[in-house]
Amino acid sequence: MEKLSLVLDLTGTFVFALSGALAGVKRRLDIFGVLVLSFAAANSGGITRDILIGAVPPAALVDLRYLGVSLFAGLVTFFLSSLIVRLSTAILVFDAAGLAFFAVAGSSKALAQGLNPVMSVVLGMVTGIGGGMVRDVLMAEIPTVLRAELYAVAALAAAAVVVIGHLLQLPITPVVVVALVLCFGLRLLAIRYKWQLPVAKSEIAEEPPNFRK
Repeated sequence: MEKLSLVLDLTGTFVFALSGALAGVKRRLDIFGVLVLSFAAANSGGITRDILIGAVPPAALVDLRYLGVSLFAGLVTFFLSSLIVRLSTAILVFDAAGLAFFAVAGSSKALAQGLNPVMSVVLGMVTGIGGGMVRDVLMAEIPTVLRAELYAVAALAAAAVVVIGHLLQLPITPVVVVALVLCFGLRLLAIRYKWQLPVAKSEIAEEPPNFRK
């Protein structure tokens, strides 16, 4: 389980790093800004998970592979930006893939640390959405998880599959594959067909802030 978590962690790190770097390129950040966004998007979720389960210092801060993967993805994106940015759905696809890998990795690592099934599912979701939230905050945007189609729900579904498979003592590989496909597919279908959770309705119109004393 620990080896599986590492593989999924590094894969998710690379994919989310691409997502963060692509967002930076589209906002025309300099190379330093792109690399910072790449690292933040790739590792924030994992760092949060490790702190919550007591696996300190977090793996992303002691294992140079996480930094190397993040910087490599950022540099590739920066220097090949003219090619990558032409793909209009690239950020959404990379983000969906990163969400799937991190949700599975988070729940797997939580189980390996001996957490109960419910909290393992929650930590899988936290791992999946953490990087995207930090990326969006740094870009001064409302986090995707608060406004997008079935974002956290997709991560919860993947984490739940991993935990249920663990409880039923099913083979790890097919369980992981099913969880990844479920999360990735559900996220892309939600984007395609605009599936959303119920949105709060209010008759109160949003007004600009009043700075008058």
